[in-house]
Amino acid sequence: MIKKQALLLLLLNCFTAIVLCISCNSNQKNNRDYLVFKYNEHKNIGSLDPAFSKDIADIWATNQLFNGLVQMDDDMQVLPCIAKHWTISEDALTYNFILRNDVKFHKHNHFGKDSTRTVVAKDFEYSLNRLLNKQVASPGSWVLNKVDHFKAINDTLFQITLKQPFPAFLGLLTMKYCSVVPKEIVELYGSDFRSNPIGTGPFKFKRWEENIKLVFRKNENYFEKDLNGNQLPYLEAVAITFLPDKQSEFLQFAQGNIDFVSGLDASYKDEILTADGKLRDIYKSDVNMIRGPYLNTEYLAFYMDAEVSEIQSEYIRKSVNFGFDRNKMMIYLRNGIGIPANGGFIPKGLPGYDESIGFRYQPEKAKALVSKFKTETGIESPEINITTTSNYLSFCEYIQREIQKTGLQVNVDVIPAATLKDAKANGKLNMFRASWVADYPDAENYLSLYYSKNFAPNGPNYTHFKSDTFDALYEQAFTETNTENRKLLYTKMDSLVMQKAPVVVMFYDEVVRFTRKEVENLGINPTNLLDLKQVKKTKKD
Repeated sequence: MIKKQALLLLLLNCFTAIVLCISCNSNQKNNRDYLVFKYNEHKNIGSLDPAFSKDIADIWATNQLFNGLVQMDDDMQVLPCIAKHWTISEDALTYNFILRNDVKFHKHNHFGKDSTRTVVAKDFEYSLNRLLNKQVASPGSWVLNKVDHFKAINDTLFQITLKQPFPAFLGLLTMKYCSVVPKEIVELYGSDFRSNPIGTGPFKFKRWEENIKLVFRKNENYFEKDLNGNQLPYLEAVAITFLPDKQSEFLQFAQGNIDFVSGLDASYKDEILTADGKLRDIYKSDVNMIRGPYLNTEYLAFYMDAEVSEIQSEYIRKSVNFGFDRNKMMIYLRNGIGIPANGGFIPKGLPGYDESIGFRYQPEKAKALVSKFKTETGIESPEINITTTSNYLSFCEYIQREIQKTGLQVNVDVIPAATLKDAKANGKLNMFRASWVADYPDAENYLSLYYSKNFAPNGPNYTHFKSDTFDALYEQAFTETNTENRKLLYTKMDSLVMQKAPVVVMFYDEVVRFTRKEVENLGINPTNLLDLKQVKKTKKD
């Protein structure tokens, strides 16, 4: 009897141990799961090679894997990264970058004994030369257009010399194109480096089933720490899915299967937001919304070389600018997300922006300008055509309805995006919808659209706007190293453009991000860059 009791007790103890073990493993798995950041990329990812990080989907992914000399914080300030500090010569042409000596590439057997090695200045020399290599055909080669030459002076000193002063140059270097890559690994994989990336970033590549799932794991040897000296990143992994449409993506988010969605799509904007841009009550307990300025200006453009009286007339161009209510448009069509453009072409969030230099809704003034045009030209039924894509049809139709109240006939044509892109570059459209997202966070990037030497198709001046005064100020800004003086020049140039009204600035976009309550420290920035190195996830109570 005693033996049976002992045997029973032994079996019970074994069973309890097994249950505890299973429970322990289950808890570990759940804990690990809470350290995985999950998001969806509905546009897919074309490459994990930073030399091809042109689209936002690719940039978000490569930002987790790679670093450059410098980086941008959420306030658009250029900060050290692999370069711990730098100096700029008095003539603003020569930049000397002093590199950290503790940055290592992600592990790979091809490195040899230690499966890694330290980044040196020669790696940046190789990486930037690769951008210029025509056989590589990187879409990012343009970032070095103003560079005369660069070289590694020694292991920790990298020097870049410009052809002419360019105050925005450090901002350009924050782009993922300028990330450091290891020569031996790139040469090992060739074009397949796109799917076998080795960088220095907070996360390292683990697995990619194209159009299905992409996984990054924590880089245990990452060189950056938080303000308290703790190792970054906090997350164990990043998992990216590829559901093809925003509606499915939002459904997964609402069910708690992904942690984050970005942007406001028509398929769910009314589901999650009230008409004035507030989070609906049913989501408040599970979801956080963060929003801020986005360096994206949405506008209508007039082709100034068009042989059409209405387009040539400053009266008509200004009447369109005065003739619709931007505030009402944002409420009706964007649930209040976005900033009505009462300033110039430079968006809110960049030095040089001035809210006083643009146009506000003045319907009577718009009517008076149309009447002046009719009187001076003898054209009794003035007419304009706006060409757009289907995504922005609602905006153009809203403007059409409002402007026609002034006595100006407005027609709206819808064409495919690729067709519009080609037609606007080649001067085939008299008036068209467009947007400009900053390539780098400096107002010069926006003002380049009005520099006469940038006429499309050889540059971004799609309107063919021309002003000798503007050109002189634009060239002066390159040599102005004082930040405040350059800001004043930018505002003056923007004001000159608005006085001639070659564009109708509709709104400045906003970055809108929705996260689950479990997510902490996911910031927001005007370039909509996704930075996960300081993100934490905690279990929801």
